Amino acid sequence: MFTGLIEEVGTVTRIEKVPHGLRLRVAGATVAAGLAPGASVAVDGVCLTAVEVQDGEFVAEVSPETVACTNMAGYRAGARVNLERPLAADARLGGHFVQGHVDGVTRLRDIRAEGEFTRIGLELPDGLERYLVEKGSIAINGVSLTVASLHDDGFDVQLVPHTIRLTNLTLPDRAETMNVEVDILGKYVARMLEGHLHAAGVQALAGEKA
Repeated sequence: MFTGLIEEVGTVTRIEKVPHGLRLRVAGATVAAGLAPGASVAVDGVCLTAVEVQDGEFVAEVSPETVACTNMAGYRAGARVNLERPLAADARLGGHFVQGHVDGVTRLRDIRAEGEFTRIGLELPDGLERYLVEKGSIAINGVSLTVASLHDDGFDVQLVPHTIRLTNLTLPDRAETMNVEVDILGKYVARMLEGHLHAAGVQALAGEKA
């Protein structure tokens, strides 16, 4: 479990292709200092396992499913990535609950300055529109953000200067696409409502037949 509060922007130093998957080496001195082999780490919002940790870098293996569902297929050496270690049990919860399970990818549509702040427009990933609400939580590349506005084909988030400085959301050397994880609470609510609506539909149909 993560919070969406990025600790550091690291750098992909090596990418090794393995059958159907990838093996990533990432430099990030702050995050690597707090990792041990077998520990979880979020890379651009994707929960991975560090299999090696040494000299300010860690290595993580990326499964075929993760490659297919995230932006990691587009990584190149030198790519800048957001890093976060898991939430400690005794730590304060900032941001929101982020699982590190990516629901889809998006592309940046536009960047607009609003005084000291920045508003970015993003594409709306197929099938995720029902989970997004204005002023609701969303994670983009692992960053906990608030949906500022919602449109038929996209949505906006507003970045404070601190977020711009400490994340890769506006950097030119990040991957072209960005990972999206919708609020887990929204997914549970949608699932429960689907069950109730289905049950109500079955009862209504039975009543009509009777």
